[in-house]
Amino acid sequence: MALDNRRLTELADHDAFVHRHNGPDADEVQGMLETVGVDTLPSLIEKTVPPDIRLGRELALDGPRSEAEALDYLKHLARQNKVCKTYIGQGYHNTHLPAVIQRNVLENPGWYTAYTPYQPEIAQGRLEGLLNFQQMVMDLTGMELANASLLDEATAAAEAMALCKRANKKSKSQAFFVADDVLPQTLDVLRTRAYYFGFELVVAPAEDLAHTDVFGALLQYPGQSGQVRDLSSLLSQARDANIMTCVAADIMGLVLLKEPGALGADIVVGNTQRFGVPMGYGGPHAAFFATTDKLKRSVPGRIIGVSKDTHGNDALRMAMQTREQHIRREKATSNICTAQALLANIAGFYAVYHGQEGLHTIASRIHRLTTVLAEGLRQRGVHLAHDSWFDTLRLTDADAGKIHGRALTHDINLRYFEDGDIGVTLDETTTAADLSVLFDVLVGEEHDLSVPTLDEQVVAQGITGIPGECQRQSEFLTHPTFQRYRSETEMLRYLKRLENRDLSLTHSMIPLGSCTMKLNATSEMVPITWPEFANIHPFAPSDQAVGYQQMIDELAAFLVEITGYEHISMQPNSGAQGEYAGLVAIRRYQAAQGEGHRDICLIPSSAHGTNPASAAMAHMNVVVVECDDDGNIDLEDLRLKADKHRDSLSAIMLTYPSTHGVFEAGIREACRIVHDNGGQVYIDGANMNAQVGLTRPGDFGGDVSHLNLHKTFCIPHGGGGPGMGPIGVKSHLAPHVSNHVVTPIQGVETTAGAVSATAYGSASILPISWAYIKMMGARGLRQATELAILNANYIAKRLEAHYPILYKGTNGTVAHECIIDVRPLKASSGISEEDIAKRLMDYGFHAPTMSFPVPGTLMVEPTESESRYEIDRFCDAMIAIREEIANVEKGVWPADDNPLVKAPHTMADLMDAHWERAYSRELGAFPSQAAKAAKFWPAVNRVDNVFGDRNLICSCPSIDEYRD
Repeated sequence: MALDNRRLTELADHDAFVHRHNGPDADEVQGMLETVGVDTLPSLIEKTVPPDIRLGRELALDGPRSEAEALDYLKHLARQNKVCKTYIGQGYHNTHLPAVIQRNVLENPGWYTAYTPYQPEIAQGRLEGLLNFQQMVMDLTGMELANASLLDEATAAAEAMALCKRANKKSKSQAFFVADDVLPQTLDVLRTRAYYFGFELVVAPAEDLAHTDVFGALLQYPGQSGQVRDLSSLLSQARDANIMTCVAADIMGLVLLKEPGALGADIVVGNTQRFGVPMGYGGPHAAFFATTDKLKRSVPGRIIGVSKDTHGNDALRMAMQTREQHIRREKATSNICTAQALLANIAGFYAVYHGQEGLHTIASRIHRLTTVLAEGLRQRGVHLAHDSWFDTLRLTDADAGKIHGRALTHDINLRYFEDGDIGVTLDETTTAADLSVLFDVLVGEEHDLSVPTLDEQVVAQGITGIPGECQRQSEFLTHPTFQRYRSETEMLRYLKRLENRDLSLTHSMIPLGSCTMKLNATSEMVPITWPEFANIHPFAPSDQAVGYQQMIDELAAFLVEITGYEHISMQPNSGAQGEYAGLVAIRRYQAAQGEGHRDICLIPSSAHGTNPASAAMAHMNVVVVECDDDGNIDLEDLRLKADKHRDSLSAIMLTYPSTHGVFEAGIREACRIVHDNGGQVYIDGANMNAQVGLTRPGDFGGDVSHLNLHKTFCIPHGGGGPGMGPIGVKSHLAPHVSNHVVTPIQGVETTAGAVSATAYGSASILPISWAYIKMMGARGLRQATELAILNANYIAKRLEAHYPILYKGTNGTVAHECIIDVRPLKASSGISEEDIAKRLMDYGFHAPTMSFPVPGTLMVEPTESESRYEIDRFCDAMIAIREEIANVEKGVWPADDNPLVKAPHTMADLMDAHWERAYSRELGAFPSQAAKAAKFWPAVNRVDNVFGDRNLICSCPSIDEYRD
């Protein structure tokens, strides 16, 4: 091999990551361009993106950096964070994530690259994990039903408030009671949500509940300063007064505390973070939401249920349409779209790994150490605010200044109340040695307290911080799943068995329109488990999170340049939260301008259901704008409605490129019409993957956009979450984005309440997007967008001879996704879009998006990460399926006996001794050479959705069924 005589600087391949992220190579690109019918990639972009909105320059970002360089720099930032011993508590705790779960779930692309389990036949593993989570929550809370997670405890409490209002038919009150010992970040989010729902918040001591006229109430258990009280009489009095009640409970505390269901609560919410999920400066963590059976059809979020497949076997699925309440559009009371599935699975597996006995040991140890600490402080004359506790003590009449100084010396974080009190919260990582240091900090080093001696006294005297009437008497986690997997070998095999039942990006492309399932590179994922990012408390002093703040600021600067906005708020921790936060910022701005009466929100008829749901939550009245025959916004209808409502027009919500997958040429005009009539322009960022480097919403008329970091910017979907939905805003809206009561944000109005529990949402996953942008650089980002558009047009061109392509732009191209119209085929053959979706599983693919935005269609988005080989494999499968449909049309196969309506085919089907079908077993299970070479087996046959809705079971199967 000849020596390479290039200069050393030329040998540093900074483009290496770009080439690895972008699927098609140069030869593949050229071949695809020929198929599409254009000579060059710039020519395709010229035909696709309207000239009046093109950026016309490269983004002002650095050139691409190598993976090693990016990780070195991130490590440099991480070292600027200071991981102290943290006793702040306040809903966030140090925890031990079992290594077997960290390596095989959190760090495993088989788990984190999967999509939301809308196609249950290829998601049985995740669904079982989420069913475990629901069972765990039901057992610990004592409630009859639980959902599969929400975003955080604060927003779960806000959802509970809304549920209390719509479910309480006996109360006419518009007021909601919040006990004054509820976590401050929860109260902050409640204030925001209540204001736009038109609710009054009554904040008072819990004892005042029965004497107030309210429709619902929220109590904390234990209270934020540690007090454990028997809530049963309060809850009983509330029931007698027709007040619905919600209890925000500590999940670890419930191991030892009487379950809220037994106390009489209607709803129980909380956070499962301390079940093995790192604090991560605020998230992501899986909140829980549990309630009674009578409220099951009003529960927000997703519920996993047990149904049957076509052979009568048990099969799991997302049960009922409560999983996405936004299908009710402007009539919705919630816009929940994202859960925290990956984190819920981790918390559930933590419970599976430890079981009842293990959790009892952990919780008992936490409580015993807290009791030893309390007893030592009492002996030294320190006053405690309460005589009861689980893991938290509040010290009164303490010399906060001296204690703070000693704590800093020992690298310890305590909680400091505004009145001078000190809070100390212990967790599963606390040791006896830690208590000795805590005594040094809290009472001074001259003390003679001995932890072993204090422990002997506590045991001998039977001292406890949990009152007898509050001590748990019931069993929990009795199902065999929580008793079987005690050794790491067994746990490892269980996790692998579940993983094998799920299709993810590790198997094939996931061609979901509007969901952008692209590469989540390993190098982007590496930093999230670094201790300097994972183990920072969200309310730690700012000087301990300097690296975090710099990384967040740099990411915000990247996004400002990419979007054309002037400020980024990182707080919203899902796309739907971003929608809501953006509309709230508009409403706050208009109120500050004396135009708070503006409440009309214009929304195109093609919009995603979260848009009108978010508008309704922001107390806006939705007016629908029609689309023309080509799927574009009808500008004349927009003019008429904007003019009609000009005195009360607040905003329009646009998606760009359109929900139909087209760059609409009239986008500037649409924005101008709204601005001319006094409104603001919200541009949904769901399709930002078609814009980066080519055009910017802030340039062509947007005032605010949310950005799906879990789509365009590579945070993985995690089987249904985590997500992040930060918003970009123009400068006039910047003061009105969400602030935070615990960690105030500079430059934002102090009265601008929070929308999420922490100031920066799910901060621990932000390094993923930072790394993606840094390693791609300006040129790489633009190329990614161009290739996403090329891949979509290539699919449209290859398939247009076999299926109608529903919408195209003025020059005959699509944007980054295309819509296949199945309705004519259904009319001629009886084969539906669902049949095609299920048949694709036999070919080894997840289905495209079904029946959105147009019923009876499939929306396909290939992303830039897929190579031509994989895209051709998908197109070949779709063409083969069209030939199968033709066989039904011609009568070769009966309408009720063909591989499409019988799909998907399982391994059990091949062993069926009574195979009597019109097609062969081989054709059913191995319809292509690719399927023969690398077969992914659906775990169950087609699941019966109707049966599951009518017979809702959202807990683990009974022990008898388990034995069978």
